[in-house]
Amino acid sequence: MPTVGYLDGVDPLMLTRLAVRGVGTLPVSNGFDNHGKFINAITERDAIDLVVGHLHKLLRTQRQGFLVEDLLDSCYHCQIPILVIVPREEHDRARQLLGQTEERLILIDPDEAYGQIVQQLALED
Repeated sequence: MPTVGYLDGVDPLMLTRLAVRGVGTLPVSNGFDNHGKFINAITERDAIDLVVGHLHKLLRTQRQGFLVEDLLDSCYHCQIPILVIVPREEHDRARQLLGQTEERLILIDPDEAYGQIVQQLALED
């Protein structure tokens, strides 16, 4: 069973739709919101196949001196794809804010989040 790690604010109905398809969900935290397991402490034993969250949950940490690439280091190490929810019309601005980190992230429009997750997990209809 695949597992999606999700940051606070991800659509609960979307998570429920994934659960109905047999996808496990695990809350993860940016370290400031105490939403779940600290994202930087994820290990291969957590068996997370994908992480999804909104851009502001990643950028908030930069103001606290914790760079996005540091926050997501364990995801990179475990080769976990990271989907960042940003309205399509704001993708260019988001890329500028993320700098080089953007290359390791997949920006997705909120309206396409469910479809992108299903595609990334290679779930069958």
